[in-house]
Amino acid sequence: MTTFAGALKRLIPDRFLLVLIATVIAASLLPARGQALEAIGTISTAAIFTLFFMHGARLSHAAVFEGLKRWRLQLAILVFGYGIMPLFGLGFSQLLDGWLSPGLVLGIIFLAVLPTTVQSSIAYSSLGGGNVAGSVIAAAASNLLGVVLTPLLFAALASTQGGDAGLSAIGKIMLLLLLPFCLGQIAQRFVSGWIGRHRALVGFLDKLTIVLAVYVAFSEAVTGGIWQRVSGEELTIVVAAVTALLLLAFAASWGLGALLKKPRADRITLLFSGSHKSLATGAPMIRILFAGPEAGAILLPLILYHQLQLMLSAVIAGRLARHA
Repeated sequence: MTTFAGALKRLIPDRFLLVLIATVIAASLLPARGQALEAIGTISTAAIFTLFFMHGARLSHAAVFEGLKRWRLQLAILVFGYGIMPLFGLGFSQLLDGWLSPGLVLGIIFLAVLPTTVQSSIAYSSLGGGNVAGSVIAAAASNLLGVVLTPLLFAALASTQGGDAGLSAIGKIMLLLLLPFCLGQIAQRFVSGWIGRHRALVGFLDKLTIVLAVYVAFSEAVTGGIWQRVSGEELTIVVAAVTALLLLAFAASWGLGALLKKPRADRITLLFSGSHKSLATGAPMIRILFAGPEAGAILLPLILYHQLQLMLSAVIAGRLARHA
């Protein structure tokens, strides 16, 4: 029994992934429709606004200034996450064009332009012996810039595949993500103490926002016939593609650290912060950028990539720790 539990933990290191799988199944079997879908969508939008206000209030001004001191490491992480990874995503999308439906191809591009994860990139960097302070700052900087860079990069790259994410969608991103973040920064001195005392509540809101965004996106996708349009063959190709993309990201980020002659701890930070992509940011963004059934198809590669990055990072971080 203990052996089975250990194997399951290695396979699914984050229990929240089980919640996401259950959410996709629930949306597939019992999708929200009509007024119910509209009501849940409104709640999801309000949760997104509140969550990014909390993120703004939690990120201290001192962390921003500290990030400026470590600018070489941070620049390398940002260049990899918002320069090299989008190019990888574009290359994969062109290779897969004709093999996958347009929504799944756009999903490959979308996950490639997202910011790094906040929790897992820091946790695995710590486990592997990386620069933890650098990971914290990288996560903050990547997610802050991602509110602006992700929709801009996605609009530019999606146009090469016939996708549409114009200025109106970018305006919605600014309104629902950047505005509350800035308001949180302004209100930080008044609410940071309360947020510090209620970390569990903020963590619950983080997960609730993802669940609502995933449920709404897949409800719309199921209503639009996603499981009739996505074949088993396409699903297999998507799994293979995101696995290859993740392995390439790991190899390239580690190689970039060696090319720049970074210390081992900084290379480990670059490895995880550069290759990880945030579902916590991606799911709400999909809710804003795409209101129709296409959202579920675009979100599917990201959910698969998120699971794989947790599984493989656990193995890699363990090996790095043993070889330290």
